[in-house]
Amino acid sequence: MWWGVAAALLANTLYSLGFVLEKRALTALPEVTIRQPARLLRLVLGSPLWIGGSLALAAGFGAQLVVYRTLPIAAAQGIFVSGLVLLVLLSARLLGEETSGRERYALGAILLALLMVVLSLREGSDTVSQDAPYQLILLVCVPSLAAGLWLYGSAERRARNRHRRPTTGVEYGVAVGLLYGVSSLAIKGVSSHLTTSGIGGAVLDLLGSPYPYLLLFTGVFGLVMSQAALQRCRASLIVPVCTTVTSLFTAVLGTLSFGEALPDEPLRLALRVAGTALAVAVLLTMPKHDPAPRPSAPAKELASP
Repeated sequence: MWWGVAAALLANTLYSLGFVLEKRALTALPEVTIRQPARLLRLVLGSPLWIGGSLALAAGFGAQLVVYRTLPIAAAQGIFVSGLVLLVLLSARLLGEETSGRERYALGAILLALLMVVLSLREGSDTVSQDAPYQLILLVCVPSLAAGLWLYGSAERRARNRHRRPTTGVEYGVAVGLLYGVSSLAIKGVSSHLTTSGIGGAVLDLLGSPYPYLLLFTGVFGLVMSQAALQRCRASLIVPVCTTVTSLFTAVLGTLSFGEALPDEPLRLALRVAGTALAVAVLLTMPKHDPAPRPSAPAKELASP
């Protein structure tokens, strides 16, 4: 159980570092767009800094597999959202993105939410489901993927319209968050097939499930969509929105799909639900717009001698 908590915190660190490194690499690259995916891939693969960020994200994926083997889905999501704290700190340090007072209060609330979720865990008493009916998984995932692609395309069309206000990035974050939510359920499914005895049997069993194909789809489309969105928006804005959607999607639909029960004890149940709800609520109420730059004061004219 506690190995799962440690793995979740490690995944948070790796994901936050990966997003920030990718964002820093993207700021030095020409503008990328999903309409030219081959050019986008060529540009990012030519950046050593971006490759370092992607390797950190891949390592976070490995840590997430351990998490889903040892922690219930709802508890894992409550811990994952704590990665916002490190993300904002790294964004300020490495990207120069300033953190407002409201955002700093939000970080304190996120830490409180993390503590509540961790206190709700008890070794040996929480059920960690290992599989779900494939038909149910597809029923949940396919419409979600379609909704994410439609929302992203809609945001792109509005962004190209010169007569509309510049996009805030929230729609991009929601769209990518839906894809990552499906990816999170697929990771949970892959972790359940790693228990099969024998590598050959595990591989065949996994290939007969929808999980590797969902991971492939979300990996390809999520990569292209997230990089274009990350280049245009603040990392400390778009990543929290994406994380909120992913966590809420996974905690609610994942728990229902995999049939994991919540704690029986009233106190632990209240801590689990309230901690997750607090983390999601804080992220949803964070500022969606950067403050307008203050006009610089006019320089004083030098008095003539």
